[in-house]
Amino acid sequence: MKILKIEAVPFHAERDATQATGTAGSPAKLRGGASAYRWAEHYPVLYSTRFETALVRVELDSGLVGWGEAQAPLAPEVACAVVNHLLSAAIEGDPFDGTVAGIEALWWRMYSAMRVRGQTGGFMLDAIAGVDLALWDLAGKMAGLSVSALLKAGRSRMPAYLSGLPGGTPEGARPWLARGFTCVKLFHDSGVERLLANFDTLQRMMPARGNIAVDALWRLTPDSALVLAPELASRSAMWLEAPLAPESAGQHAALARAISTPLAIGESYRTVFELEPFFEAGAMQYVQPDLGRTGITEGLRIARAAEARGISVVPHVSIALGPQIAAAVHFAAAVPNCAMLEFNPNVVETANRYLEEPLRMDGAAYVVPEGPGLGVSVRNL
Repeated sequence: MKILKIEAVPFHAERDATQATGTAGSPAKLRGGASAYRWAEHYPVLYSTRFETALVRVELDSGLVGWGEAQAPLAPEVACAVVNHLLSAAIEGDPFDGTVAGIEALWWRMYSAMRVRGQTGGFMLDAIAGVDLALWDLAGKMAGLSVSALLKAGRSRMPAYLSGLPGGTPEGARPWLARGFTCVKLFHDSGVERLLANFDTLQRMMPARGNIAVDALWRLTPDSALVLAPELASRSAMWLEAPLAPESAGQHAALARAISTPLAIGESYRTVFELEPFFEAGAMQYVQPDLGRTGITEGLRIARAAEARGISVVPHVSIALGPQIAAAVHFAAAVPNCAMLEFNPNVVETANRYLEEPLRMDGAAYVVPEGPGLGVSVRNL
């Protein structure tokens, strides 16, 4: 069989900004403005007021179709343009046998297309990830197996942690704690006092210590991180995520040596090449690949590199529809050094509106889809 056609389409949907605040994709309050893309109130990062992503469709000459998705929370048109103008030219017409080796060869073909021009990260790799997920979906469908079965995963349920506080207050976590969630991540979206107050309130609602993580959203400095560190240590924080500017492996390594709370990083990096300096420097105890940025192929390489260094894998899941979330579930279920996966109720609820079969939860765990490929089909688009 051959790859007949590759195409990507941008996806936009309105969402409830109040409910989304404090969770993945909208961790902070946004400033006003005419554009859908707005600055966060307390740090220089753009977020969208909408739910945005890039869907990828790969069709074989047999008529079989695979679905993928690129992580594209802002301007999904950019990732789609890369798919439609560059990646389609790179691999349309190529043979596809549905093997892991075949998918890896196509990944390298796409990666090599622009690497000599410096396109080894960012939107280029997001687009490659979207195509990669679609190829894995096709491989599973060709074999009549789920992706997790192709990866020889032994788990049918994947434990999850609650990402953020729906509505931006600890009270938003209460229904999810009642459903059995025992781990929660807080976003450091404004001041330290508010963060610690939310931490303490949430801790009183939970049965055990050591199960609350903090995502600093890359907004700390080495000095402010050291000031915050004793507060997190005294509260037995599960991890401190994305503390410093994402470019500096050395600063993260120095912080990891100086504090007792484990560091978690990884959502901003697409390849082992980008993460290698952080691995070598000992800059983290948890690595957080985002499958909409790494794809399954490179995500597995990252997981293997982490396992060799005794680093745990906790995949990042942010704004995403079904293909990306399902890929993360299959991937997590197959990675031996992965104990849990990020869960955002608003994101999963939105994704399920556009799926033939919904992504399912069993208490505080994802149910690994059993259908062929990723086990999800996109509709109403």
